[in-house]
Amino acid sequence: MDYLEGCLRHKSDMVELEAARAITSLPNITSKELASAVSALQLFLSSSKPTLRFAAVRVLSKLSVQHPSAVSACNLDMENLITDVNRSVATLAITTLLKTGSEASVDRLMKQIGSFMNEISDDFKMVVVDAIGTLCVKYPRKQRTLMAFLSESLRDEGGQEYKRGIVEAIVKIVDTIPEAKEAGLSHLCEFIEDCEYPALSTRVLYVLGEKGPNSKCPSKFIRYIYNRLILENARVRASSVNALAKFGRRLPQLRPSVLVLLSRCLRDTDDEVRDRATFHLSLLQKENFDACKGSDFVDEPIKQPLVNLEEALSGYLASGECGVAPFDISQVSLEPPRGPPSKKKRDDDAPGRAHPAAAAAAAAAATPYEEQLAAVPELEGLGTLFVSSKPLELTESETEYTVNCVVHTFPQHFVLQVRADPLPARMSFLSHPFSLPSVLLF
Repeated sequence: MDYLEGCLRHKSDMVELEAARAITSLPNITSKELASAVSALQLFLSSSKPTLRFAAVRVLSKLSVQHPSAVSACNLDMENLITDVNRSVATLAITTLLKTGSEASVDRLMKQIGSFMNEISDDFKMVVVDAIGTLCVKYPRKQRTLMAFLSESLRDEGGQEYKRGIVEAIVKIVDTIPEAKEAGLSHLCEFIEDCEYPALSTRVLYVLGEKGPNSKCPSKFIRYIYNRLILENARVRASSVNALAKFGRRLPQLRPSVLVLLSRCLRDTDDEVRDRATFHLSLLQKENFDACKGSDFVDEPIKQPLVNLEEALSGYLASGECGVAPFDISQVSLEPPRGPPSKKKRDDDAPGRAHPAAAAAAAAAATPYEEQLAAVPELEGLGTLFVSSKPLELTESETEYTVNCVVHTFPQHFVLQVRADPLPARMSFLSHPFSLPSVLLF
């Protein structure tokens, strides 16, 4: 420690700065021991070199998290850096003042931050957001001002990580300050109305499902959630189904409306959305539905290892009890399986070997065309049919003749099967040369 304090009086600015940084990084250091390092950094704040100002304010910004009282002695010098031409220096100065300043200075600092937020990078914006989240917990009475700033930042341009930081800051405020719950959830609802990041939409939907049912007016959040079911991709729609189910499970008065909305999801184009909707409907439609017991299937992770659950379900389906007696998940062992997987399991999953289910699906898809192809003598020497594509429409539906094409893939050939409806009296093909010679038309 004596050596580091001696380096604070070195003639080289770099040595002096590194010594101050090393002292502030020491664990379990007291405010009295920090005084010499803070005094050295304070001198750098008024340096004519931007690099020294930036380095000093950055060290002080990190130090203010653990020792705000020690850094408060530099507040007057950092006030002068708010108007620094280097926006990175100004940003760090303001965020440090937010951590060390008084409650009365919050409004003034927030106005100054908003004046140049669009001029700094996302990395420094995230530093500001993190400081605001911490400040809101420190001064709960300023949550309205700080929450409004975060809401405006959500509507501004920015990358995914920056927007994620804002969302997490709002969630932190909602968890810590009960008075900010309604406003925070409303800001998140407005954000997902025009959110371009599915990962953030699913995060917000999870928060709405957890905290929305306990709000003063939970029904207003259902509209925002249902909009995601109509307008978003499959990943967000699946999260919306889970969020809606939580409202129906915890609020009996809203359960009939939730059941109607979930029933519409049964016709969704994505199987994950349909499966989730079917699962939640089967729970909510039971007359003796127990919300506490139902939450175990929705909120709690499955305690049984998936390998054990898979084996138990396979045995249940093979035993003939399916449809006669319900499957009892409590009978599945909680102990993880020991030893390597069985020989049969390894053979099925070996590289290059088709899975039985995939092989069966491929065989079923090829069956409708096998007889048609076998009836053409010219195709006898092509080998076994590998796969057939779905019919590709070659004409518009409004035309007099509709023509579609199916591509059949053989080991060394492609066969194009063209179908016209109604079949014209005369039909001919005009084709361009293929880069692959083994293409047949029939």
